[in-house]
Amino acid sequence: MNHDLSISIGQLQLKNPVMTASGTFGYGLEFADFVDLNALGGFIVKGTTLEPRQGNAYPRMAETAQGMLNCVGLQNKGVDYFCSEIYPQLKDLRTNVIVNVSGNSPENYAECARRIAALDNVPAIELNISCPNVRDGGMAFGVTTAGAASVVKAVRAAYPKTLIVKLSPNVTSIADIARAVEAEGADAVSLINTLMGMAIDAERRRPVLSIGTGGLSGPAVKPVALRMVWQVFEAVKIPVVGLGGIMNATDAIEFMLAGASAVEIGTANFIDPTTTMKVIDGITNYLQRHGIESAKELIGAAH
Repeated sequence: MNHDLSISIGQLQLKNPVMTASGTFGYGLEFADFVDLNALGGFIVKGTTLEPRQGNAYPRMAETAQGMLNCVGLQNKGVDYFCSEIYPQLKDLRTNVIVNVSGNSPENYAECARRIAALDNVPAIELNISCPNVRDGGMAFGVTTAGAASVVKAVRAAYPKTLIVKLSPNVTSIADIARAVEAEGADAVSLINTLMGMAIDAERRRPVLSIGTGGLSGPAVKPVALRMVWQVFEAVKIPVVGLGGIMNATDAIEFMLAGASAVEIGTANFIDPTTTMKVIDGITNYLQRHGIESAKELIGAAH
């Protein structure tokens, strides 16, 4: 039996359901020695903003039990740098290069998206309305239905290609947020972004991270992420991309059974840069063991 791993997210065609999470895979180029980038379903480059950003002061990473905290703060050289310097190095890859877009106002997000829309070989953006480490904007938009809707509406008017909206878990009802962005034209949602957390250095009697709090990722957040993917799958008709603590193929399959059409690997890339390849192989093995022809049959099968 030939096992079909292909997945579609709106107009976006993926050769398999495995992508990488923004902020954990650089621009992809940094991982080219470890991973065949063309074998991925796609990869999502680090957060990109209209203007260059310095990010937060160090220290901005801390290891925790079953995960890590970060408050990098969207450090990047801005969208024009991406278009002129990075895109030429990525445009001939035979995979989906997706740009994670952040901003501090609906207009700011929309202008960044407009510039990326001009790049022929970037078929989609992931709209980050959920970064917890930026003082202005970012998560503020992602935690209310009105805020989320306002950004998606502005970006949808400026961006004609596949629009994936990344949701914050730091909300009372993630299903309500998902419905709000679906209503404004999102083609898909991805979830979850990091959970708010902190670490304190008992000897210094001070927070470990420079701004006090940061985003918690890694295996610790997986049960929360699975629950939210399950809820959002039942709430919206658009595809769901699942992420949060996926460390191996079994984790990825659980997310698909909960309702994810595709998954993103994040923190695991820091531990083993070849994780994505192992997950792709593991999904194939799972389909073989269970006599399943297509990965599409897994989507939401636990409901």
